[in-house]
Amino acid sequence: MDSNEEIREFLMSRRAKLSINDVELPDFGGRRRVPGLRREEVAILAGVSPEYYKRLERGNAKGVSESVLDGVARALQLDQAERTYLDDLVRAANAGTHPSRRRQPARRLQVRPRVQQMIDAMSTVPVFVQNGRLDAIATNQLGRALFSAMFDDPTAPTNAARFIFLDPRAQEFYADWDGNARQVVALLRAEAGRSPYDRTLGDLVGELSTRSDLFARLWGSHDVRVHQTGLKRVRHSVVGDLDLDFEAMPLASEPGLQTLVFSAEPGSTSAEALQLLASWAATAHLAPLGALRDRTGSGGS
Repeated sequence: MDSNEEIREFLMSRRAKLSINDVELPDFGGRRRVPGLRREEVAILAGVSPEYYKRLERGNAKGVSESVLDGVARALQLDQAERTYLDDLVRAANAGTHPSRRRQPARRLQVRPRVQQMIDAMSTVPVFVQNGRLDAIATNQLGRALFSAMFDDPTAPTNAARFIFLDPRAQEFYADWDGNARQVVALLRAEAGRSPYDRTLGDLVGELSTRSDLFARLWGSHDVRVHQTGLKRVRHSVVGDLDLDFEAMPLASEPGLQTLVFSAEPGSTSAEALQLLASWAATAHLAPLGALRDRTGSGGS
């Protein structure tokens, strides 16, 4: 990923989202050739000269200060995820040497046995561990049962983005498939900012862009998002509709990995369905993802 080009496109996309009515500036009229604020208006709001902002929006972030980034973030009304993404892009642009030429250690595709033991012990809730590329790294038995359709894909590693955009069953599985599709792209975009020279991520984005017009269009929107908490509504082929709250937590002992824990409101139909799903998983002998890797010897690096 060209960080300078990404800075340019990201700032342009955020500027296009704002109108003069969204900011405290007078409208002096005149035809606007492109949607959103003018560069000069952003510069005024950010407290920098128009020439400086134009240079930044062209992707020249060399030596840009924290105070300037604060001003630009304030002017463009960036949320925390967007500000973090901009910081990541600027950091990569100022790296000095080309990180893609460095030998980078292979990323782990499985968790340590004690981590697997921990998530297996959480037997009443589905647990799913993923990396920033949205590869499935580990699950417990109930987590594997919940996402059984996704794990049917023989392509390794199992990947949530690939499932959503390339597997027709995803549109039946996710009650809000469109919202989940947008969320997945925004998560991958944020990961691209953190790891701009991740070749595997680049290959995944290239594959999805080539095979899905929707993915390519959403990728071009430059939206970013963090994945912390929310409601996941799914239609499971065995137990029907499930409304599940989720919490996403970084796995401190495994940098770069995130644990998602799903739960249902006590006494709800979703809680009953989740219990039924646990019984089905036990009788169907669904092994958690880590156990499958232990038996096959695959997935580790």
